[in-house]
Amino acid sequence: MDPVLSTKSLIKRYGRIRALDGVDLAIEPGVVGLLGPNGAGKSTLISVLLGQTPITSGEGSVLGFDVGAEQPRIRSRVGYMPENDCLIPGLTGTGYVCYAGRLAGMSFVDAMQRTHEVLDYVQLDEARYRPAQQYSAGMKQRLKLAQALVHDPDLLLLDEPTNGMDPDGRRVMLSLIIDLGKAGISVLMCSHLLPDVEKVCDRVVIMGGGQVLTSGNISDMRRPHDTLYSVDYVGNTETFCHKLRQQGISIHAQSNGTLDVELSRANQQNLILSSAQLAGTKIRGLRPQRSSLEQKFMAAIRRQENGSSPEVRSK
Repeated sequence: MDPVLSTKSLIKRYGRIRALDGVDLAIEPGVVGLLGPNGAGKSTLISVLLGQTPITSGEGSVLGFDVGAEQPRIRSRVGYMPENDCLIPGLTGTGYVCYAGRLAGMSFVDAMQRTHEVLDYVQLDEARYRPAQQYSAGMKQRLKLAQALVHDPDLLLLDEPTNGMDPDGRRVMLSLIIDLGKAGISVLMCSHLLPDVEKVCDRVVIMGGGQVLTSGNISDMRRPHDTLYSVDYVGNTETFCHKLRQQGISIHAQSNGTLDVELSRANQQNLILSSAQLAGTKIRGLRPQRSSLEQKFMAAIRRQENGSSPEVRSK
């Protein structure tokens, strides 16, 4: 399967600052999250992919088109939803989206027909006839999504799509993104909200310091640990913990009736059971812990801050 986005040794300098420092990416079709702290290079990467910012060195392509030489062809097939408001004073929601369609090369009749279709889709009903500057934050976000969809793109670049939205608005926006992915539209979603990314994305790319720190399937990142376990028990905590430590088992956290423990090697769960038997403790539950996307994100950032090499990325 050909990637919808790819870069090789991509560098973007602003004077002595490397906003992008050798970015290597190959993003397959689907819904992908782009994560990273402020200054990680996310917005610069999107700007480069859209041809808005020239590359200092390296290579990049979008939908098979070179980002340096084929910008008009890229823009004709990509929808972009910027983080900041980009409304035109005086235009209604309908006028704004129709204008975006006209900029994409559509005839007025086709642009207006498509405008009403996408405004229906994002649930901007009668509000479409009001000046867009009067919209709430959530309505403006949905309007920006509509203008990104008006020319029926193959790929969407969404920069903080739930920015400023209340919980109900976020739920609607995330549902729309999930629906778009199911319809076969690829999405690169830039966000600092990890729960949003976990809810809608299949894969994630984590950036820091202008580099790709790690990437892969979210399901793989959240798979069970083979050495970390949560233990539910009934018995004397002090005695049980003592027996566990005698077996070389580390205890990371404890609360009433629950311990978080770490084995020295995989497949040693029997040591937990034998420790419980020696302590006269009854085990009520033994389950492997799962990594969270937040843990993966923080670990990648810590490696970057400590000067470690980026993690080997899964294909």
